[in-house]
Amino acid sequence: MSFDVIVIGAGAAGMMCAAEAGARGRRVLLLDHATKLGERIRISGGGRCNFSNRDVTAANYLSRNPHFCRSALARFTPADFIERLERRSVPWHERKHGQLFCERSAQDVIDMLVEACDEAGVRRLHPCSVEAVKALSGKDGVRFEVDTDHGRWRCASLVVASGGLAVPKLGASPFGYRLAEQFGVPVVPPMAALVPLALPPEVLAALKPLSGVSVAAETVFDGDRKMPAGRFREDVLVTHRGLSGPAILQISSYWQMQGYAPEAPRRPIRVDLLPGMDAGEWLTGQRHNKVLLPNLLAERLPRRFAREWCALHDLDRPLNELSKRDLAAAAEALNGWELMPAGTLGYAKAEVTLGGVDTRALSSKTMECKDVPGLFFVGEVVDVTGWLGGYNFQWAWASGWVAGQFV
Repeated sequence: MSFDVIVIGAGAAGMMCAAEAGARGRRVLLLDHATKLGERIRISGGGRCNFSNRDVTAANYLSRNPHFCRSALARFTPADFIERLERRSVPWHERKHGQLFCERSAQDVIDMLVEACDEAGVRRLHPCSVEAVKALSGKDGVRFEVDTDHGRWRCASLVVASGGLAVPKLGASPFGYRLAEQFGVPVVPPMAALVPLALPPEVLAALKPLSGVSVAAETVFDGDRKMPAGRFREDVLVTHRGLSGPAILQISSYWQMQGYAPEAPRRPIRVDLLPGMDAGEWLTGQRHNKVLLPNLLAERLPRRFAREWCALHDLDRPLNELSKRDLAAAAEALNGWELMPAGTLGYAKAEVTLGGVDTRALSSKTMECKDVPGLFFVGEVVDVTGWLGGYNFQWAWASGWVAGQFV
């Protein structure tokens, strides 16, 4: 049987694309290997789905081709998605940093997308396993043949919305990357992103007593001509395996980007434990005080953290016994504690995937492959990775919407 469009992957981007194409009168088949649709949506935001962010720009995304996402983000905005929610009376609210959440449940977003597909006449088939994809001659406008465990289907336009490698327990796979390579479309090597960082054994052992302690801090990665710089002010959480918390997840994507320049030495991240405060000026003003440095730091940091951090830096002494050099070193470490991660905790703990289908091979206007007419890639499978806070869903909506206008 032939369709105008086959969409592989019924996640955020896939359902958005299918609904849009169907609304244009296209005959659409939506395939997914999962029994339940939208599981990544369902578990996001603690079950409330952080569906977008009030302030979205290209600066909130990482890519080897950083300007690619501008077009789609400009044409389908957070306000456009909010309008759809409100049209269906789905309540939502805004939290800190412009994060937008469902008021009731992430299921509201899933239901909205499924209903949009059904209203547009989209045929849904799941669970359905795609076994092979073959290019056809294009005669009569039929360009692709898709073999599945439910039969063989043909189409003029094929949209790959199969996602990345994050959260493998929900069925993540490299399907989209392999399909791209099959058709000669380059792929930027995928890596775990928005992911907790592992620490070297010696640092981990010193911080082990702090497992479970959270600190309000600012994480920093210094960029250069080849690597973007990142700076995030949020919580840092010490775990039994390393560091987590929003500020660490955010900076992890920037630290991971170094993997695309293997010829350069790896650089550490920095953690400012007293963001917005000049630690040197503060400590200098207290240099004649007999108080133990850990006790002074406990005025600004969790007491247990202050004690173990000072022990790690050999600074658990009274301030009046610390030399000027010691005070300067303490201040430098407090405002710029350097940590070289040993790696990440991998895809099982990652929120998203860095890398993916090389955007230089795609049209930013349509999401179609420049050299393979009729083949489109949308969502996380593409080399566009957003910050934590609703940005990755906004990319899914925007890229899926764009492709839906042209398939």
